[in-house]
Amino acid sequence: MSSAREARLRIRSVKNIAQLTRALQAVSASKVRKAMQAMMNTRPYATKAWQVLTHIAGQPGRNSLHPLLAKRDQVNARLVVLITGDRGLAGAYNTNIVRFAVQQFENSQAPVQFITVGRKGRDQMLRRRKNILAEFSNLPAAPTFADVSAIGRLAVDEFLSGRVDEVYLVYTDFVSMAKQTPTVKKLLPLEFAEGEGRVESFAEHAQGPAAAYIYEPGQIEILDEIVPRFTALQVFQAVLESLASEHAARMVAMKNATDAATELAGALQLEYNKARQQSITNEMLDIAGGAEALRS
Repeated sequence: MSSAREARLRIRSVKNIAQLTRALQAVSASKVRKAMQAMMNTRPYATKAWQVLTHIAGQPGRNSLHPLLAKRDQVNARLVVLITGDRGLAGAYNTNIVRFAVQQFENSQAPVQFITVGRKGRDQMLRRRKNILAEFSNLPAAPTFADVSAIGRLAVDEFLSGRVDEVYLVYTDFVSMAKQTPTVKKLLPLEFAEGEGRVESFAEHAQGPAAAYIYEPGQIEILDEIVPRFTALQVFQAVLESLASEHAARMVAMKNATDAATELAGALQLEYNKARQQSITNEMLDIAGGAEALRS
């Protein structure tokens, strides 16, 4: 059994950790509400843009409408945009999305390059010796479309140049405070039906009958503007979904850490009480023994 002094020092240390994790939990709770609000604010626009683009690309001869819609006969290279966090203390959030991305493309016949968004994804991919084309980190706490548009432009440029034939987006989809799901979505060439595996689209939030549209000035002009912009919009929406998921995961992780620290402090307090009681008992026995020796 440890001494009373050692137990007292451990109790103080554990309580300090509990105060820190409780503060981080409160900060994450505040941030996740703001991230959820930003995510929900962009969903209607992303949904409507998806409906318009789906209607355009659903016209006959989609391969000739726009280069970003054209499917290529042979896939010689793939590009994956992987979205993770910049910081840890979020439980298994970063590890899960990186492992999911590696598993999704470990059997790819074509070479795979990665664009990492977030320092944690970059570091883990470097340790796994993956080919990283570019990395984006230290995004603002509340990113805007302009902050992440460069990621979409880079993916579009790589696809249009022919250096890659497919572009995928891997991120964490925010379902609820208790559930965040790793998701892979084919970004380029744009697809509008589920293929093999779990391919998500923001059109899942759209309800009601199909709409009819009249385009001005013309379909080609609309495509040249909306297809690259919508590609960047998907990346932006995925960043917002991942940011809300990260804050939710960190809040849950810090709550679990606080509960564990509180429980450990209670156990250490019990151990301290036992050590202190044992010390007092030994002192009383020494006193009684000394008194008995004087009488004899």
